[in-house]
Amino acid sequence: MVTRAPLTLRIRPMTVADIPAVQEIERVSFPVPWPAYAFRQELETNRLARYLVVRAGPRIVAYGGIWMMVDEAHVTSFAVAPAWRRHGVGMRLMLALADLALELGASVLTLEVRLGNEAARALYGRFGFRPVGIRPRYYSDNGEDALIMTTDRLDDPAMAARIARIRVALAPGAPEGEAEADDEPDADGEVAG
Repeated sequence: MVTRAPLTLRIRPMTVADIPAVQEIERVSFPVPWPAYAFRQELETNRLARYLVVRAGPRIVAYGGIWMMVDEAHVTSFAVAPAWRRHGVGMRLMLALADLALELGASVLTLEVRLGNEAARALYGRFGFRPVGIRPRYYSDNGEDALIMTTDRLDDPAMAARIARIRVALAPGAPEGEAEADDEPDADGEVAG
C-alpha cells in the first residue's frame, strides 16, 4: 500500500494581512482577478462572507470563501497556487469550507464554475456538487458560460458519508485513492469571477 508523505498545512480564517499573498494567487489563477480592495471589503464589511487561507509553513498556498445566504453556503472564490496544485490542497480546502458551512448552519453548498473547467468540476464533483443550471456569458473576460453546481443537503446521510470518506482519505498516512488530488483546478480553477 502506498502512503502519501505528510503535507503540513494549516487552514485558518483569512485576515487583512493575508490579502497581498491571496492577491498573488488570484493574479496567477484568473484572467480577471479580484482587486485587493474587494477582499478587504469582504473581510471588513460583508457580514455574509467567511474566507479561509491554507498555509504551508509561512506561505499562503490557497484560499477560498463562502457567503452564507439564509441556509445556503455559496462558494465565492477558490484558488490554489500553481506550485501547490495536485497535492491535495484543494481537497483539504474544500473540506474545510464544507465544515465551515456546516458550522454556520448551511443546508447546501453552491457555486459557479467555468463550463469548460473540467478539472475544477471534477474536484467539486468529488464533494457531491452536481450541475443545476447555466449562467450564460457569466465571465467578463471571454463571455464563457458558468455552470451552477450544488450539493445535496449536507445533513443527508449519503452526503455526510461522502464528506466522512474524504476526511478519512485526507488523514495523514492514509493510502492514496479516492481523495487523490489529480482533479484539482488548473490555473483557471476559478469558482466565481
